[in-house]
Formats: sequence, C-alpha cells, structure tokens
Amino acid sequence: MILERLFSRQWWKTTVFVLVAVAVMIRLGIWQLDRLEQRKVFNARAEAQLAEPPLDLSGQSIESDLYGMEYRSTIVSGEYDHDHQVVLRNQDWQGRLGVHILTPLLIAGEEAAVLVDRGWVPYEDFTGGNLSQYDDPGQVELEGILRRSQSKPAIGGRADQVPGPGEAPLEVWNWINLTDISRQIPHQLLPVYIAAVPSSGSLELPFRSELELDLSEGSHLGYAFQWFIFAAIFGIGYPFYVRREEHRQAANNDQVKPYVQKESHSDSNLEPESKGYKQA
Repeated sequence: MILERLFSRQWWKTTVFVLVAVAVMIRLGIWQLDRLEQRKVFNARAEAQLAEPPLDLSGQSIESDLYGMEYRSTIVSGEYDHDHQVVLRNQDWQGRLGVHILTPLLIAGEEAAVLVDRGWVPYEDFTGGNLSQYDDPGQVELEGILRRSQSKPAIGGRADQVPGPGEAPLEVWNWINLTDISRQIPHQLLPVYIAAVPSSGSLELPFRSELELDLSEGSHLGYAFQWFIFAAIFGIGYPFYVRREEHRQAANNDQVKPYVQKESHSDSNLEPESKGYKQA
C-alpha cells in the first residue's frame, strides 16, 4: 500500500528524487570510511618510517625501495650542482612570500643525484637574481627527510608547462614532480627528494622547517556518521511525510461543503398581490 502511494502519479517524481538523494548520501558515507582507512594506512606507514634510524644514502641503500621509505630521516654527502637548480614558487615563511631552492646534489662516490629542497628564501632575492649568495660550494653533508615526488598539483594548483626538447629549461616550478624536473637536469635523479632539516640553532637563510605531520584519524568517521544519519532521515521520514500530506489533503477536502443552488421562482408565478398592485 505504501509503495503504491510513493509511486503514484502525485508522488513518483519526489520519490525518485529522495531515492537518488539517499543513495548519494550513503555513497558519501562509504567514501568517508574509505578515506579513514586510507588515513590509517598512511599513518602506520609514516610512523614506521619515523621510528627508523637515519638512512645513510650511499652504496646499497641507493638501490633500496626509497619510494616506500618516505618520511625516513637520511644523511647524505656530496656536492651541489647550482647550475641546474630550480625554485618552487609561492612558498610562505611567517607571512612572507618567497621560494624554496631545489638543488641537485651529486652523491659522493655515486653516479646518481638527489634533488634537495634547501629551504625558503625571500621572493625579492629570486626576482633580483640574488640566489647565488645562497650557494653552498664544495663537499657538504646534510640531514633531511625523504619525500616522494608530487604526482599532481594541490587543489586549485596549476600544472607546470614542462619544456619540450630544445626549449629553455623551466626555472620556476609549481610542484615537485621529479619525473618532469629530471628532463632538464643532466643527472640520474633518485625517485625521491630530500627536504633538508634545520641545523641546531641555525638562523641563516635558506630557512628550513621541521617536518610536521598530522597523524590523527581526522574527522572522516564523524562525517561518515553524519551522511548515514541524513540518509536514514530521508529514507525513513519520507513515507511518513507522504502519509501526513495525504491525510491533510483528505481532511481539507472533507471540510469543503458542496454548493447547492436554491430553486428560484420567477415573478410570473407570484400572486398578483405580491407584485404590488391589485387586479382591477
């Protein structure tokens, strides 16, 4: 009986809309649960790497699964190739606009190189062509965090126009895509880059930040619960709403009395006296 009402000529369009809305809400709830599971997997992976001792990036370690070691501390020695460094635009430091310097490091005793995010410098230094003051010549040893190549720009970000063969190299990048950057660098880059960490008590440019990771589970479970509640409210409440509306309409119809026109008599049927005169 209730199904006949819901799919009657009066209600079928609304019923279809409600069913679609309920399906979408349930799917959004499941999507949030999937996001929660992904977050748990990410947290477990990151915590495992953070607990590992620093990796000496040389010898056999270069052949390791570095991509799977993201967020592990590392130590590496080598010499910077400042001629092929690039910058990452739109980087903030305490409210100031600047760039991050990305420089290839030729690993000592190896044929491979690794891209190093050396830190933040003011935007005006970049536009003024003063990045050479931050060069670090000679053999260096640095500590950092292994990071994966960025496969896509952030939400609202703009993809880089990677130069083709014979075109000038791109100096300013929107995101760190190692595959694209390696096309203009004459070195074999590792599949990860290193985010250099600040030295103890160092206040010199380029400024470097400590790794900050949010390893909480976020609000995904709460959002999933909300979507399921909304779906239940729509799915369960809609039949009651239809029944209430039909009862209300029936009650309104009962209150309306039909209009009956009273029989009228023409003046010809009236007695002569009623016409206001007497018969002669």
